[in-house]
Amino acid sequence: MSDFDHIAAQLPDPFRLLWREKVSSTNDELRALAEKGMAEGLVLVAEEQVAGRGRRGAEWFSPKGESLAFSVLLRPTEPKGFWSRLSLVAGLAVAEALEKYVPLAEIKWPNDVLIGGKKIAGILVEAGKDYVIVGIGINVNTEDFPPGLAATSLAIERGGEVAREEVLLEVVKRLGRYAPEIGSGFLDLLTGIRERCHLTGRHVALTCADRRREGLVRGIGSAGELLLDSDGKTEAIVQADEVRLITNTGC
Repeated sequence: MSDFDHIAAQLPDPFRLLWREKVSSTNDELRALAEKGMAEGLVLVAEEQVAGRGRRGAEWFSPKGESLAFSVLLRPTEPKGFWSRLSLVAGLAVAEALEKYVPLAEIKWPNDVLIGGKKIAGILVEAGKDYVIVGIGINVNTEDFPPGLAATSLAIERGGEVAREEVLLEVVKRLGRYAPEIGSGFLDLLTGIRERCHLTGRHVALTCADRRREGLVRGIGSAGELLLDSDGKTEAIVQADEVRLITNTGC
């Protein structure tokens, strides 16, 4: 029996819970099930990940029994061109869920959630032929992080432990409402995303597939792209491998 069992019945349709003691990564485990035809809505949560990862294969620090590591299987009906918006939509779901416990959580485009400029959650969205895996890692009760890691947790911010299963429930409820809105309903979600955008008004360096870019972030565009002022023009950045702050000017 896990700590998460008692919330299983509270998950909204079509979500259902699958708990694992140990996995390589929740995304990998859930992808294997998706390839076998598993229906939308499975939420796989693991007590321990031995090969958890973030974007670009970076290792995700996820101490057993302290962090929240889970992945959600979605089968969007919207065109694939909209699926990348799920990173921001999941970021909004996480930020709002965390705000039940702490003040405003910020979204660092495209896939991190911050508190006070420190990372508290990361999102890894991976798509298959007819499905999307939304992987989410949240620092819930971790209080000791490796040196040099600019991270925080709910326990640090609140000064006490938080029930991980309650955080999971809050995130899934919101993700269930927002994920179907990546098409025509996306503009309605942008208000919440934009007001939490950590990068707006800041100078950043972006590593993209074709080249490195630097500039001032003007905000997030109507399709979820980052609007970057560089060399006297505004460019819409759809995807970046790395986003790094150069200065903290602006707000």
